[in-house]
Amino acid sequence: MEELHLSGAQLIQAVEDLNPADQDLLLNRIAELRARRNAPVLSRDESALFAEINRTLPEDDRARLAILRQQGQDEVLSPVEHTELLDLQQKLESLHTARMKALAGLAALLGLTLTEVMEQLGIRFPDHE
Repeated sequence: MEELHLSGAQLIQAVEDLNPADQDLLLNRIAELRARRNAPVLSRDESALFAEINRTLPEDDRARLAILRQQGQDEVLSPVEHTELLDLQQKLESLHTARMKALAGLAALLGLTLTEVMEQLGIRFPDHE
């Protein structure tokens, strides 16, 4: 593909000649380009830690956990449901443990305290998903 070199004035004229829909498309593409260039780039380690920090229980599990907790408060849990509640609570605890370890790792990586990182990210535990 041949490289095209336009002066600023030529580029402006070319944009003026575009129809409004193409101008909007161009503006969106320019905004995307600027965002990518200006966005902070995370290291592989930071990305992995953020992926772990952002993990949550699947929606189905969260919904079921809420139902089982309510049934437990209402004292209408069957023995099978009680076991299911304990299993889901264990999954949630394991998830929180992994998230806390990732937060601690991120804090160490950034040279901040765990509290500082949690405050910057707006994270409070337990979050009772």
